[in-house]
Amino acid sequence: MNITHAKIVTVPVSDQDRAKDFYVSSLGFEVIADQQMGPVRWLQVAPKGAQTSFTLATAQQGFAPGSAKGIILETTDLDADCAELAKAGAGIEGPTDLPWGRQVTLTDPDGNSFVLSAPAPSGA
Repeated sequence: MNITHAKIVTVPVSDQDRAKDFYVSSLGFEVIADQQMGPVRWLQVAPKGAQTSFTLATAQQGFAPGSAKGIILETTDLDADCAELAKAGAGIEGPTDLPWGRQVTLTDPDGNSFVLSAPAPSGA
């Protein structure tokens, strides 16, 4: 096998403009692509410099809004990100301290659920 990474993860949303605003304004993602392809709008966002991006897809494209669960995002500063997310009005639960690090649960406006995780400090 020669698989190196996940390239695109589909996140089902009900309103692409609202989702775009959340992912760009609240999470700080960049728009990778936003184009009309026939009857379908291809909207792709990603954290700056990431190998994996997210396509924000609608029911028109065959996806049920809010059905994505358990996608894990990693951060270098969980506390700072939690403060920014709370300020932006994002739904977060935590942080929770675990043997492998700290994490919060983050929910987007459609109910898609993510884990925002920071690894345990070295030597912990």
